[in-house]
Amino acid sequence: MNKAKINNEVTHGNYGLEKVLKDIVQSFNPSFIPGNIYVVFNTSDTAYVQYAKNWDDLYPDGTRVIHTSLSSAVDAASSNRNDVILVNAHNAHAQTAILSITKNRLHIWGMGMRSGLGLGARARITMGVTTAATDIAVMQNTGVGNTFRNLKFDSSNTKDESLYSVAEGGEYTIYEGCEFYKSTDLNETAAAEVLNNGDSVQWLDCVFGSTVNEIADDKIRPNMLLTRETITGKVCRDNYIKHCLFLVKAAGTEAVRIYGANANDVERMLLIEDSVFLSNTLGSATPAHAIGFGAAQTAGTVLLKNCTSVDHTVMKQASMNIYVDGAVPTHNTSGVSVTG
Repeated sequence: MNKAKINNEVTHGNYGLEKVLKDIVQSFNPSFIPGNIYVVFNTSDTAYVQYAKNWDDLYPDGTRVIHTSLSSAVDAASSNRNDVILVNAHNAHAQTAILSITKNRLHIWGMGMRSGLGLGARARITMGVTTAATDIAVMQNTGVGNTFRNLKFDSSNTKDESLYSVAEGGEYTIYEGCEFYKSTDLNETAAAEVLNNGDSVQWLDCVFGSTVNEIADDKIRPNMLLTRETITGKVCRDNYIKHCLFLVKAAGTEAVRIYGANANDVERMLLIEDSVFLSNTLGSATPAHAIGFGAAQTAGTVLLKNCTSVDHTVMKQASMNIYVDGAVPTHNTSGVSVTG
């Protein structure tokens, strides 16, 4: 691409392509000014051949616009440039090894153009059975200021070390409209849909787990695991969870939606707002509580604000420095306006 100026805007010479990509990005965030924009297609996608013929080109740094694997697009992106990777939502994008995100200010967004909860996000990043001990998850993020939107992270890996769909150890990450699913390791206490050792992470409109696969009896097997420094040097610190679903089908009372093994697994704050912890009543048992820890939290506070628990005996485990703030439900009267 040769740089030029159109209406005083610098372009790389293919103004039509850049306008199309920028319009797509602006539909996600109208105030966002991106760096390079990359598009990921599987070669089996029906639109791939014609799209690549029409739009593929080179940026001035030598990287291609269109990629046939997410790993290739991540490799092409530059740290701190606010590059955007758009992931086609036609079918699954399989990872044969962990997608390790160490770059900063990188944005990976699914092109399903869905809004609201991430349930059924069509841009799917998957992992089947692998052989490397380093494949602990489909993706591990340790970068700063990265965002992930409209994506489903789906692991069916049975490798002993592969315990999560996502391992989060970054700073200021945002997950929005994402779904996290781990169909295996249902009998592993240490497994989870998400390992959360992230600093100042926001989880917005996300879905964790499933009401289909039953967690084995006598296993904690949370949706989100907070155990400190599972990722070396990382801890869940100042996290915010809003309008999310945490799902389980349990064979025993031990299953917990959010769990950490230690007294210092939460630093400073974990705020959970307007979220639902739902246990499928078709499960063999009712879990004892939705939120719990192996020890009372001494380094931070957990606050649940306006959250709902379904088919758990109680919302949270007692004496663990977990606070609950919300309306008390009363049959036929809760939420009904009254005059004083």
